[in-house]
Amino acid sequence: MNPVALVPVYNHAATVGAVVQALHDLSLPVILVDDGSETECASVLDALAAVPETSLVRLPQNGGKGGAVIIGLREAHARGYSHALQLDADGQHDAAALPMFLDAMREAPQAVIAGFPRYDTSVPMGRLLGRYATHVWVWINTLSRRIRDSMCGLRIYPLAATLPVLDSMPQQSRMEFDTEILVRLDWAGVPVRNLPILVRYPPGGVSHFRLMHDNFRISWMHSRLFFGMLRRLPGLLGRHL
Repeated sequence: MNPVALVPVYNHAATVGAVVQALHDLSLPVILVDDGSETECASVLDALAAVPETSLVRLPQNGGKGGAVIIGLREAHARGYSHALQLDADGQHDAAALPMFLDAMREAPQAVIAGFPRYDTSVPMGRLLGRYATHVWVWINTLSRRIRDSMCGLRIYPLAATLPVLDSMPQQSRMEFDTEILVRLDWAGVPVRNLPILVRYPPGGVSHFRLMHDNFRISWMHSRLFFGMLRRLPGLLGRHL
């Protein structure tokens, strides 16, 4: 196996350096995808890209996290990597858990290793309620609870199984991508292993979630997936037999 870390970045100048260092401490090469960051963050990314085993893909304008991840996954596959560890640049995920995720990847190389958050008291209550609504829709659209959390910003993709699914799905460019790709990988029969990860919301943290716009896109995605589930209903039911 030949894994690489993939970090989509949009204006996380204060946190991305520590995220990259944590990944390098595990001897992982890093692909940074700059999703149209402003000058301050772009300068930080230029400096990080000068560090060995760090490369930078720069997008000319902000297109959304999903689009940045898709480009990063394709870049990782083109460079011959077998797996991509996707990690958000905001520093919210406990880096001490990363070795556990890599061990799970080695034990189950065909599986998606998906994080499910364990929050401390810093989590906003609105985020918890919104995530639970998505959990319910995912359980409906997979007819299972195989996916514990479809919105976590830490997961490992097996690229050989992921790229065909990417090629067949609508290209979702923003926050809805994380959920849709996991549901579609589950539909394709790719196993999902769920691992806990401590998530903190530090004071002054940067969030790019747009309440009305992104909730509308996520709701539309769940509706599309529901009708996709109905077409796959016999096969999904057969997995329970």
